Amino acid sequence: MAMDRRCVVETLAEFGFTGPAVTPRMRCCGETDVLTCTGHDEVYVYSKKERRVKAVLQFPQPVTDLLLECLDEQLLFAACSSGVYSIPLQSVLPSSQGDASPCPAELKISSKFLTVEEKDVSSLLLVGSTLLTLSLRDTAWRLTLYRWSAQSACSSFEMLTSFSLPPAGGLLPADGAARKRRKPVLVCVRPSDASPPSSEITLSAGHFRLQPTLFKLLFGIDAALAKSPVVLCGLPDGRLYHLPLHLPASRLRVLHSLEQPIVFIGACSAEETDAGKTSALVAVGVMGRVVLIRTERAGPGKEDCSAGFIETCVPGPVICGCTHGNVLYYSTGSDLLRLDLSVGSFSKDDADKDGEGCRDADSFLQSPVSLNVCRVVAFAEDLSTAAGEVQLLGLSVRGSLQRITAPVSREEAASLQGSSAPVGRGVRELLSAIGDVCERASELKTAIRSKNQTLKHLNQVLNICFLLTGGLQDKPIRCHGVTEWRRLLREDSLELTCVLENSSPFAFEQGWTLSVTAFPPSGPPSRGGGNVSRSFSFPFHSVQPGETFEVVLPLAAAGDASFPMTISCSLVFSFLGLLAEEAAANLPDSQRSFALPLSTLTVDWLHALQVGGGGGSTAAHSGAASQCGDSRTDAIRAFLNSRRIGWEAGGTSAPGPEAEQFSASVRLSSELVGSALTWEPRGEKSARRDVCGPLLDWLLAAGCGGVRPGHHRDQVDGSVVRAQCPDGHPVKLSATAVDLEGEESLTTVVLHMESPSIAAVCGLHHAVLLRVQTLLLKAPQNAAATRPVQSLGLRETLHRVEHLLQRIQQSRVSQAFATSAGQTSQSLRDIYRDLRDNPLVVV
Repeated sequence: MAMDRRCVVETLAEFGFTGPAVTPRMRCCGETDVLTCTGHDEVYVYSKKERRVKAVLQFPQPVTDLLLECLDEQLLFAACSSGVYSIPLQSVLPSSQGDASPCPAELKISSKFLTVEEKDVSSLLLVGSTLLTLSLRDTAWRLTLYRWSAQSACSSFEMLTSFSLPPAGGLLPADGAARKRRKPVLVCVRPSDASPPSSEITLSAGHFRLQPTLFKLLFGIDAALAKSPVVLCGLPDGRLYHLPLHLPASRLRVLHSLEQPIVFIGACSAEETDAGKTSALVAVGVMGRVVLIRTERAGPGKEDCSAGFIETCVPGPVICGCTHGNVLYYSTGSDLLRLDLSVGSFSKDDADKDGEGCRDADSFLQSPVSLNVCRVVAFAEDLSTAAGEVQLLGLSVRGSLQRITAPVSREEAASLQGSSAPVGRGVRELLSAIGDVCERASELKTAIRSKNQTLKHLNQVLNICFLLTGGLQDKPIRCHGVTEWRRLLREDSLELTCVLENSSPFAFEQGWTLSVTAFPPSGPPSRGGGNVSRSFSFPFHSVQPGETFEVVLPLAAAGDASFPMTISCSLVFSFLGLLAEEAAANLPDSQRSFALPLSTLTVDWLHALQVGGGGGSTAAHSGAASQCGDSRTDAIRAFLNSRRIGWEAGGTSAPGPEAEQFSASVRLSSELVGSALTWEPRGEKSARRDVCGPLLDWLLAAGCGGVRPGHHRDQVDGSVVRAQCPDGHPVKLSATAVDLEGEESLTTVVLHMESPSIAAVCGLHHAVLLRVQTLLLKAPQNAAATRPVQSLGLRETLHRVEHLLQRIQQSRVSQAFATSAGQTSQSLRDIYRDLRDNPLVVV
């Protein structure tokens, strides 16, 4: 239906809230005041006469619903999480006479006004002396009826009965916030030929009168004869219940189901001949489904009739609505629309032959008409109309109380008397329409800008995924580590600085997390829970191309010999920070994030050395052991010493000056070392011995396994390094140049490792062999090598050392508690002696 003019929107007050937590409520108190709750703990009282907010009622908890009972003394019912408050407004509100203060009065509502103690009440309805509350329990909705008495100064309530309404399908939303946002609807319907007794008060809000014929068809002959008020209850699961109040043994019955949350129930005049009369019920769902319930006659001239259900769908989502005459006004948040519900008079013979079900209203109802008013979240119909124009009170999402004057159609305007609107009103209408269009355009620009940013972010994420999963050998995004010993509260600990390098042209933005997992040495975990990995997560917001992101994580404390340790780095992206809250909540847990493997680092014994801090003294080791060990470790060591076990597989040597020294060695060709380290000999045989110092420098500073140590060789003397191992034992690492037997022209460098801890010797032996492998990979690329490179059993020796390390790690617990500790120690000694007596030679 075409409209003559646009809506006129006048802002009456600004409440100043950013958005309601639940559905806001508005109640008109006659022609004087308007009460508004926004879902928070404040209720605003706006005076139409004074055109200002004259009072603010502060409740102990957020208010979910409001009711007004208009007697000589206006009584306000407010539902909170702790129960229902009843406040006599005339006694608590300040008098408007002589009160010239522009600031509203702030009134705190105390617990003395709490009259019904019922938790989490969502909706209220007052029918005469009966107060109905609807609250959400864990598994069902509960409708409770109370008898209200206002004879005494303090209102009293007596519980009559209650009904349980389980949700359709037996399920409620798991999200507590979503359950609170979907509020049920309670209204009361009476037959239009019934006059309530003087003891009952009919409320304007939530109460409707219906034609007796339709009332009898819907609710039964008993309710019609008793002229009983009927309560309609619309639930968030889409079911519409009805309950006659004045019938004995009455119970809740389902009238209809919209299969979507019900947001509005009202009455209208759906026939062209019923102007000003409510001849139909209308219910609206949140997704735009509308059902019109009216009387259908069997045919022309016939008196037989039945209740017809006419369904249609309108553009949604529907946030709030109200009816005036035969028109439904509803808001989608982005627009206010007007739907004419007049479908004319038709019979069952004209309808679809499918029978008693719902009829399709597409051929009877007209399409909704846009009124170009946006951001309305609550309605209250104003009591006054002017020249046929309907005036509505609306609440915007930003907390503005607005008077919306809706224009009439051309057909309605032709039947009205009076001259055209003044020129000033036309100018105001035009300016209001321009303001509404500008505001809607601004919202659309903001939404488009937000979506563009999201798409740009997703494009960066996809490009990063392609880089990390494309099979490139040299990935532009990788991690490396630096180890360093630090002292905190008189305790030493080894820390790893993990550095994420972004050499790609793409940026990391919000939603990324660097996940680092530290795995203990390989081998099956012990029954006591050993060999348990540790994971660390470090969210970050921005790493631009060419930038790095550094994190520090603890690896081991002094006295811990769990090396070599594997560090697995990966990138995790979460959609929770990118998508909207509701869209992210609908995603399954398995689709809310994904992980991309990044780098695998290895921290071995050479990375964990304390260079220059060991000193080699047994007393220093004993002091460190006493600080790191607890009472149970001391008891175990005392037990082992009493059994005269000379050494432990975990690396603890027997105390005393006669502790056994363990050693291992590796021989390398000096020419191989010089060519691999880009050392150029000066032509003399004695000068070749200078490779000892550079070789030790390279061993202590090489970035093997993606990790380099953070210590310096400031205290290293020549070709000998004295350090302290992570288990607290001293270690000596030396390099000596000697001639190979039988080859006078071949000079070799002997790397010698010595310590009273067999675990330390084996760990260093393993770390040195790993670096020798790297050295062999570099040697063929250097043209300075004059002799072909040969490795004698490097891989076999490396596997045997790894096997020995695993046996040492696995036998720690068995060495202390098992009965075959002596046999285990002897087996490990045999493997160690074989490695010691047959050193590896690489030429």
